Amino acid sequence: MASARTTRRRLGASVATVLAVTVGAGVLTAPGAVAVPAPAAVTGAAAATAAEAANLPVDAEIVSTGDTGYLTSRTDEAGTTVLEWHKYADGSVIPIDSGTVGHGSNSDIVVTSDGAGIVALRDMTPGVTWSASFDLASEFGPGAKLVGVVGRNLFVSVPTTADYHELWQLTQVDGVTRKTMRSANPYSQNFKVVASTSSDLLVLRSNRVFPSPATFRTEFWNARMALDSDAAADGEGAWYMGAWNQGSTGAYTADHRAWVEYRGGVTHLVAKGTGSNKDFVMDSSMSGAVIAGITRDTLLYGVPGKAADETPSPLYARSVISADSTPYKLLEHFSSVAQAPDGGLLVRGATADTEGLFRIWEGEDGRPSATLVASTGRDLSLKVTESKVPTAVDLEKPGSAVPMEWTLSRASATVDLTLTHTATGAKLTKHLPQPISDTRFAFAWDGVLDGISAPNGAYTWEITATPANGGSPATTSGNFQVSRQADPHDFNDNGSTDVLARDASGALWRDDLFDWPGSQVATAKRTAIGTGWGIYNQIEATGNIGGAPVGDVVARDTAGVLWLHLGKGDGTFANRYKIGSDWGSYNKIAGGSDFTGDGKPDLLAVDTAGAPWLFKGTGSWSAPFASRVSLGTGWGVYNQITATGNIAGGAAGDLVARDSAGVLWLHLGNGDGTFANRVRIGTGWGGYTHLVGAGDVTGDGRPDLIAYGPNGTHVHRATGSWSAPFSQQSTSLYAGEGTKFNHVA
Repeated sequence: MASARTTRRRLGASVATVLAVTVGAGVLTAPGAVAVPAPAAVTGAAAATAAEAANLPVDAEIVSTGDTGYLTSRTDEAGTTVLEWHKYADGSVIPIDSGTVGHGSNSDIVVTSDGAGIVALRDMTPGVTWSASFDLASEFGPGAKLVGVVGRNLFVSVPTTADYHELWQLTQVDGVTRKTMRSANPYSQNFKVVASTSSDLLVLRSNRVFPSPATFRTEFWNARMALDSDAAADGEGAWYMGAWNQGSTGAYTADHRAWVEYRGGVTHLVAKGTGSNKDFVMDSSMSGAVIAGITRDTLLYGVPGKAADETPSPLYARSVISADSTPYKLLEHFSSVAQAPDGGLLVRGATADTEGLFRIWEGEDGRPSATLVASTGRDLSLKVTESKVPTAVDLEKPGSAVPMEWTLSRASATVDLTLTHTATGAKLTKHLPQPISDTRFAFAWDGVLDGISAPNGAYTWEITATPANGGSPATTSGNFQVSRQADPHDFNDNGSTDVLARDASGALWRDDLFDWPGSQVATAKRTAIGTGWGIYNQIEATGNIGGAPVGDVVARDTAGVLWLHLGKGDGTFANRYKIGSDWGSYNKIAGGSDFTGDGKPDLLAVDTAGAPWLFKGTGSWSAPFASRVSLGTGWGVYNQITATGNIAGGAAGDLVARDSAGVLWLHLGNGDGTFANRVRIGTGWGGYTHLVGAGDVTGDGRPDLIAYGPNGTHVHRATGSWSAPFSQQSTSLYAGEGTKFNHVA
């Protein structure tokens, strides 16, 4: 029998992995994959060479590890279990009988079973040719079950009655089969055996507790004995460790024991040892946590995943004696664990960028760390594998949404999107919500940028995908083009109506309206244009008269000089340019509509004698209007004239005019610069101070009219009928501001 001092030293350097005996295909197969580097026997250049040469299949789980190699298990395309022995020295792989299940032995002994009670052992130590095979049914009778392996020793649970089992040790010495009963308690129900060292083992068993025949408890026993001894586990050399909570997993060394408890649906990690007792309460995300092992005074735990799964299942470590027991991550993912003979652990797992087998052992700072032993060769760095973003975007249709989609190389990442308008630099940043699948993220852009309808032109998009495990982010980008139909009352090239208003201080403001209104027309955003506009007694939005893609403005000062402010395309205007004098004789100016059918906006002015004059647009910013043409007389009855655009489906732009009685009249354009006789279309319009032909405000393809006054502002939506051309609609534009502005255009 090993001495107590020797045994304690061995146990102190070991990790008892109960996880390996409670889950997985084999008796001692761990549920998740944790890779451990070469044991201490393989160091320096040899270890590096072995790690570089090793070829670990992506779906391989660690089963067992010894001094010279390790055993993995995977499933091939046909669904057959494939066992392989990997040598540390040169990375070579030796196939083991396919279709069998591997079991951990904490040594270079490969142990397999065929599911029919045949258990085979094979020593993989270089130069050794030992092997053995046992038929458990022949040795012990029906129902005998392998419950643990320690080196060349098998441990078998043998039923004695319908309720009770015995624990037997089965081995072969000098070619002779040897069986030794290791249990003496007649009330044992189930056994599990875990190797601790080559000569020590842990026995986990459930017993019936009296006086209640239906009450059971699970206990840990540590059998301190030479395995060739005849002493029973309950006799000399045994160490009783007390009750083990139902449904628990755990680990045990000479200095510490740890287990998982579930109290009221909450996970607790409990660790007890020399001079320390710790109870760590896990949050809800740690439901299903298991204890992977203990290294010296550090507890390793986590929720295991699957070998090929890229979803993070971190392996954590935390001290069970330090006052600062803050956990830290050893691996971003783990799936299975095997105990090494020197007390280290081999873990099948992954860091942020690398996956394979890792050795868990004490690092330079005294804390356990993970070192890669064998790699799968799979690149885990996050990548964007596919982008589906249209290159041409039409935002003209009401309710338009632009679908965008990206696919990542792996799951568990967050994605941030940035859309940038190239001309203005305006940006939309969006943290995308939960993916539509593990690796696919989608975003439906509503066509709004910086609070307004997105302007025309070139855009760039860029996404940054960040792994949830903190690895290196991945970025990709692209371009697309936005197109909107031109609107004569649009000053920032986004296709939606802008309305200009001057306050009493002479400051000019621009309200950008949303397209596609619901129950009312809404203001998207108000922007200050500038000051000093109080010098003008007439301001008129003319549409695009200077050849640029956006609308312009003409303004007349008190000296009768007419000035042009060209739109710059960003919602502001260039410095004024003189385009005429002697305009003081006109008391009404209307612009923004094509009266002649040549595609260029024209201007109409009524002089103080009531005569209307047509100023045909030329398309030249330096001389935007041709000489005036008389359209007749008799227009002095009107106190407001507004160019509306083609509201009734005629040949060209139309006009509405209001008389002093508040009656509104329609003059349909004939398409040659003249107008048809007036048609009465409404009464009660005297309450408005300004009528503005505002282009297509409502997104239905017809130009609309905005009416502003002290009693409120309304949008009069074009119907397409010349006899009843407008339908009143509410708006948030200038709500409560009916007297704030002295000019609206």
